Order: sequence, then structure tokens, then C-alpha cells
Amino acid sequence: MAINVGKDYGALKKVGGNFEPFSNQGQFVKESRDRYHFSFSDAELWQLKTPDFYIVYGDISFKQRQIYFRPTNDLPDMVKLRFTLSGNGTIYNAVNKQHYIFSSNQQNIIYMPQLDGTGEYDTHSNYRFFEVHFAKDKFLQLAENSTRALQVLADHLDAGRYSQMAEQNLPISWAMQNCMQEILNCTYTEGLRLLFIESKCTELLVLQAEAFESDVLKNENSPPQSAYDKDCIYHARDYLIQNIQQPPSIAQLAKVSGINEFKLKKGFKGLFDKSIFGYLSDHKLNYAKQLLLEGIPIKAVAFQLGYSSVQHFSNAFRKKFAVPPGKVRV
Repeated sequence: MAINVGKDYGALKKVGGNFEPFSNQGQFVKESRDRYHFSFSDAELWQLKTPDFYIVYGDISFKQRQIYFRPTNDLPDMVKLRFTLSGNGTIYNAVNKQHYIFSSNQQNIIYMPQLDGTGEYDTHSNYRFFEVHFAKDKFLQLAENSTRALQVLADHLDAGRYSQMAEQNLPISWAMQNCMQEILNCTYTEGLRLLFIESKCTELLVLQAEAFESDVLKNENSPPQSAYDKDCIYHARDYLIQNIQQPPSIAQLAKVSGINEFKLKKGFKGLFDKSIFGYLSDHKLNYAKQLLLEGIPIKAVAFQLGYSSVQHFSNAFRKKFAVPPGKVRV
């Protein structure tokens, strides 16, 4: 038995899921929260469907490293806004002979009309993702007369060609994280909820398009980096996040990633538009807000993220979000 994370919805229906994308009749919004227990994973999925969007948030614990994705023929043609919140995975799609890499805190826009292949996932940490699937016609409508990158993607989509916004994933920004949280925590009902969710899905698309356009402009105006240097810098970023409680020095990080300090600092700034420790600070505080929203006590959050004191954490949190951590759930 196999499940395609965020794609093989047919598998979910066959094992007892009660949510069928794009099957609701006369309902503005249909929502489902389900838990699945397979021999290869335990999965918790929150799913929401509107006439033009399908949204899914997943938290999956894999029991085996490799799984097989079965092709399905009963799914609507959609383009996917993909946000990997934590964990790491790789999918190989035999249909178009393409590898797709999903790493923590990265995002991309993907059009993959069919999937038949294998996936490899880390079994030591939970894999969490958030996806917004746009109906094809809706995406083409929004992409028309928009940015150059979106129009190119729309051309591929319209022709039925496999495509993604960029070869290299980009970091998830704070604005994107906040938008996802607003979708997950929406309290509106009926028509207002539909209007709110559709506006936030469109906002996520705008934020992604803006990020990719900025990345293209930045790359055009900066010296080229070798593929090896980029791999080293992305490895440094991942290592930094994995050691969030006791972050390494720049010298240690350079040694671990296999690149000299000058290239590491300059390359990091070029790829992520932040200094190494500026990026780490932002990541810690964004993650702290997420933990607080989940109900984790302030003291536990400060300790978990390696702050020297609750006061230090509170000051940093207030400086970034303009509210103290105790008010974040209000």
C-alpha cells in the first residue's frame, strides 16, 4: 500500500478517508480533519476545498524511508503551491524523469499532472507541509497579465507540460507563514469564509510570484555562483536550522558545509537576502510564534529555541512582531 503525500488522494479514499476533492455539491467550503495509520506512516491531514481551490496541511511520521506513488486518473487538473514546513524528502517522477526535492522551510509552485514513481523521506523527524492547489482555469485567469515568471508557468500549464516556477526552491517568508496560519485559523463562516480563504490563497500566489521575481532580478545583478557553492550554502542553512538550540560559529559552519567563510557569508546573503544569524533569528522567532499558537508555554518555547532567558526571548519577540509573546494567542 502506498500514499502520495498531498497528491494520491485516491489512496486516502480507499483506506477510509471521507474527503473527496471537488466532490461537494452546493457547499461553499468543505473541511475535513483525519488521521491515517499505515504500515509505512502515520498521517494527520487537514483538508479544505472551495470551488476553485483545494488546500491541505499534513503532518506525517514515516516508518520507512522509501515509498511508491501510484498513478491516479480521477483527479482534477491543478497547479500546486508547495510549502515544506519541516522535514526533508525527494520524489522521482518516472513520467517526466524529474527529481523534486522538498526541504524544510522551502517553497515552490509545481505543475505535475501525473505522478508514477518513488519518494524518499527522513524517518527521524516529522514531515510537515502546506499546499494550495489551484484549479487550472482559475490559475490561468490569475496569471494572465501578471509577472513574467507566472506567465511562463501558465504557458506550460496551458500546454499540459510538467513545470515548476524555478529549478531551485526558495525560503518560505514570514508573510507566507502568516498567510498560512490565517487560513488554518479562519473563523469566518459560509460566504465570508469562502471570500477570505480565496483572498488568502491568491495572496500566497502573489507572495510566491514576488519572491521568484526578486530572486531572478537579484541573480541577474550579482556574480554567478557555482552549483557546488550553492549546494554548500543550502547545506549550511539546513545545518543551522537543525542546530537551532546551539548554533555553530561561522567558522564551524564553513567547515561543516565545505566552503570558506567569505563565500559562505556573501553567498548566504545573496541567496537568502539576510546575514547568516539574521536568517537564524528570523527563523527562530517565526517558529516560536508557531509554537505559541499551538499552545506551548512561553518558558518552554524560550528554552526549546535556546534563548538565554525568557526576558531575552520576550524582548526579541516584541521587537519583531510588535506584541509580547503572551498576547500572540489573544
